[in-house]
Amino acid sequence: MLKCIAIDDEELALELLEDNISKVPYLQLVATSGNPIEAINIIQQQHVDLVFLDIQMPGLTGLQLIQSLPNKPMFILVTAYEKYALEGYNLNVVDYLVKPVSLDRFIKACNKAWELHQLKTKPAETLKEAEPNYFFINADYSHIKVVFADIVWIEGLKDYIKIHLKDNAKPIVARLSMKSLEDLLPSSMFIRIQKSYIISKDHITAIRKNSVFIGTLELPIGDNYKEAVYELLGKQAE
Repeated sequence: MLKCIAIDDEELALELLEDNISKVPYLQLVATSGNPIEAINIIQQQHVDLVFLDIQMPGLTGLQLIQSLPNKPMFILVTAYEKYALEGYNLNVVDYLVKPVSLDRFIKACNKAWELHQLKTKPAETLKEAEPNYFFINADYSHIKVVFADIVWIEGLKDYIKIHLKDNAKPIVARLSMKSLEDLLPSSMFIRIQKSYIISKDHITAIRKNSVFIGTLELPIGDNYKEAVYELLGKQAE
């Protein structure tokens, strides 16, 4: 079970949170509060795994509340304002929900918190046999070996893809769909930022609101991929 609390200064919003929480079997609601100062005391005095938190509250904002805690539980922000999303992910929140929140979107956020909790608490497992760190692709009338660590970014061009490698000035051009190639790549190393672009996480040098940089190369972030990109920001060291 995940022990959670809900914090919102609007009574109706707090009631809706309680109702949604009651529908998720692995959540145990241990407290609610409309006062952020009171909520800090609750978090510090008892074990809390997950906090559902509004942002705009009198006296102390939700973002300030997160920053004030030395030992942080997981947070899911639930707010009427989209403009704080980037700040929220910079504070390593699990998810950012914009009111009104549908039940399926709420459950999706809870599932992310549950998966993170399981990763943190499950015992170390015996190392499995290492999977290959490469694949072969048919290009230039040959089967070319491509090592994952050598890939900088990938560009989709209709029925073709271009694989840009760190030590090769000339990209590999092959007839393959982006989806097929994405399925070959480990998600721990690569991220799709737009319909036509997949990039190596290790080669990202900067992220702006609508762009990802690889050195001086600027690539646009598609609207459908912004959430995944902002999650990378949440993994930064505090």
